[in-house]
Amino acid sequence: MAAIPAQSAELVLRDDRDGVCTLWLNRPLQFNALSEAMLDALQARLAEVATDPAVRVVVLAASGKAFCAGHDLREMQASRRLDDYQRLFTRCCGMMQQIQALPVPVIARVHGIATAAGCQLVATCDLAIAADTARFAVSGINVGLFCATPSVALSRNVSTKRAFDMLVSGRFIDAATAADWGLINQTVPEAELDAAVAAKAAEIVAKSAAAIRHGKAMFYRQRELPVAEAYALAAGAMACNMMEEDADEGLQAFLAKRAPHWRS
Repeated sequence: MAAIPAQSAELVLRDDRDGVCTLWLNRPLQFNALSEAMLDALQARLAEVATDPAVRVVVLAASGKAFCAGHDLREMQASRRLDDYQRLFTRCCGMMQQIQALPVPVIARVHGIATAAGCQLVATCDLAIAADTARFAVSGINVGLFCATPSVALSRNVSTKRAFDMLVSGRFIDAATAADWGLINQTVPEAELDAAVAAKAAEIVAKSAAAIRHGKAMFYRQRELPVAEAYALAAGAMACNMMEEDADEGLQAFLAKRAPHWRS
């Protein structure tokens, strides 16, 4: 796992080690609020990663005291035009979809607070590991704004009633509650956060890249389909996966009782 970055003017830093690409949100003094410039920078980094065959896992991390405080409210308040707001929220939604469209798993490394669009980021990532001191909220309602776009990702991770309670109350939940509700996978003492993220990343890197690529693409598509259509999609994905060299190697290794040597 990469070290927390030194001070830099770049809004999203990239660090690559052993197949793991760590993207650091880097507006620490603003609690990594998603300004329009940061959204641009993050989208550019995600586009880089999407076409980089050396990347097997992405870790989304953040510098400073917080993971992400959501949209930059000061910047939002500077414009009172409907078309500006529509453009901003559409861009943010596109960035969230970029994360899920990546061919590799994305792990959120969460510390401090993750609020509003920051909580949406956590819910959007494929996996999330948080420090036990982290807190989560969709708190737009506290400033008169229902967190509509964060509700899409939130309601696909936690139950309807829990999601709606968070949305209308704006209250924070702690990391243990977030894990219990399914918003995150795991909570660990803050001193162990990097080790836990590194262990999960290494676990994924050890698997077949081709299998994970087929599986991630299928997984998100099937969730929104009726059961029969979901099974049809899954059957096609498995059939295509079986044609990969890795599947042949994995089955041969299993039958020979040896470790597989992945080719993808």
